[in-house]
Amino acid sequence: MNVVVIIVVVAVLLAIIVSSMTFRLVQQYERGVVLRFGRLLPAVRQPGLRAIVPVADRMRKVSIQTVVLDVPSQGTITRDNVTIGVDAVVYFRVDDPVRAVINVESYVQATSQVAQTSLRSVIGRSDLDTLLSDRARINAELRDVIDAPTEDWGIVVERVEIKDISLPEGMRRSMSRQAEAERDRRARVIAADGELQASSKLSEAAETMSGTPGALQLRLLQTVTDVAAEKNSTLVMPFPVELLRFFERVTDRTPDRAVPAADQVPERAPGEAIGEAPEVGEPSLTTADPADRRSAPPIPPG
Repeated sequence: MNVVVIIVVVAVLLAIIVSSMTFRLVQQYERGVVLRFGRLLPAVRQPGLRAIVPVADRMRKVSIQTVVLDVPSQGTITRDNVTIGVDAVVYFRVDDPVRAVINVESYVQATSQVAQTSLRSVIGRSDLDTLLSDRARINAELRDVIDAPTEDWGIVVERVEIKDISLPEGMRRSMSRQAEAERDRRARVIAADGELQASSKLSEAAETMSGTPGALQLRLLQTVTDVAAEKNSTLVMPFPVELLRFFERVTDRTPDRAVPAADQVPERAPGEAIGEAPEVGEPSLTTADPADRRSAPPIPPG
């Protein structure tokens, strides 16, 4: 009886061992590649419970899930000679399990090395401004460069993203000053444009008010009302420009003081001094007529 029990137990153990060596469970996200005596079988085992020949067959399961590969930071120099550090992330999956097992020893490690070298190569061909402003183009170029060698390994690179770009401290300060200057320029241009538009509107308003003299007075009263609403203790009244123009017109109408003309000034004798006049009662010999002197009676002596 004991011998029969021992035989049954041994048979059960052998069956369990043979079953474990014969049947393999393939998950839904896996595919099975079978090698029989070292030779590849063409059929790929699909998900489910699959049987293989014990001892002769060897199955290797390959996951077809998308693998997220973190590329460590790579210190490189851009085309415009700026030293930066760039790290990225690569999303890939196994498209052909047979080539992933046969053509490469470790497809994850191989893809990681290709991603690092490709990242340095692409960054070295690009400018710093392109890296900072056109991330989409850089990511697409990285994907194409990484996907070229991995295609022979049965790997499909789905997406590549640059996570971070580390810049030197001096370059950060320079870029900050550049951005500040650019914003200052935009602010000045916007302010100048606003002044231009305001001056155009003010010119139109002045032209409209010039046709109606009462409009300026109404505007003055409106300004006084706005100032008075602030409850200030001092009220400044603007002086109307029209009043100044009125005084200017009155001044223009006032006649100037009469000034004798140069041809109306009386002539002086050649020997007459300026400001001298002949004495009263003495005859002027220079001005007497010779005929008058002959007709005058002689003066008696003594």
